Amino acid sequence: MSEQTALATPAPRPAEPPPRTSTWLSYGTLLRWTMAQIGAMLPFVIVVQALLAASIIIGFGFIIPDIDTSSAQFLSTGAPTVLLMVIGLVMVPHGVAQARTTGAFTYLRTLPVPRPLLLLAELTIWLAVCLPSVAVAVLVAQLRYGFGYSFNWPVLLTASILIAVTAAAVGYAIAVMLPPLITQLVTQILVFFVMLFSPVTFPASQLPAWFQTVHDVLPFRPAADLLRAGLLADTYTTSWQDFLVILAWCALGVTVGIRALVRRD
Repeated sequence: MSEQTALATPAPRPAEPPPRTSTWLSYGTLLRWTMAQIGAMLPFVIVVQALLAASIIIGFGFIIPDIDTSSAQFLSTGAPTVLLMVIGLVMVPHGVAQARTTGAFTYLRTLPVPRPLLLLAELTIWLAVCLPSVAVAVLVAQLRYGFGYSFNWPVLLTASILIAVTAAAVGYAIAVMLPPLITQLVTQILVFFVMLFSPVTFPASQLPAWFQTVHDVLPFRPAADLLRAGLLADTYTTSWQDFLVILAWCALGVTVGIRALVRRD
């Protein structure tokens, strides 16, 4: 009787694997998560962008007595680069460092999504936050000095996106490589280096020759020159070498960020 019962009992069906989530759906979910994380800070970021743009363009103008149009143009077209670098090299690593401290970074790495999407979502949100800073700087400079721009839109848009992504990727890489406290110290040093020791708001000719050579391989001077060529196309030309330098730094930041996400702890 027991044998008949055993034969009559159907064999248990194997458990079906959970349905796979599409890449786009995972990406959209991560975008909403990342946006929710910085949503409360977004108005603060916009205000800081406006104040920083005004302080660079107007404040540095006070330092230069009887500033002429050429100097005002150089200062004003370098300000967007400073804004993009500050957001990418300071705010992004601070956010990642905080996520590592609270455990949110570790939690995100446990989600069943491709880990490179975590970096892509982060870069997308900060790209959307960074780009308005270019418009803010252009508007403030126009109101302060009144000179005209000659836009090269393909160069301006391409350079703005590339520089914003590069700064955010490098900032992300710094945050995942270093402990949170060291990250904050390094980013503070980078702010002073960009604003005071990089030929962004002043010509590279004012630096020693060896320091000019150093800046040929760092991303700050090439980034400023690319944006300058997009804003004042009739005065400055585009350099493919500058594009290659920025692309190299972008690739380095993305590679380090992805390796940190996919490695096993």
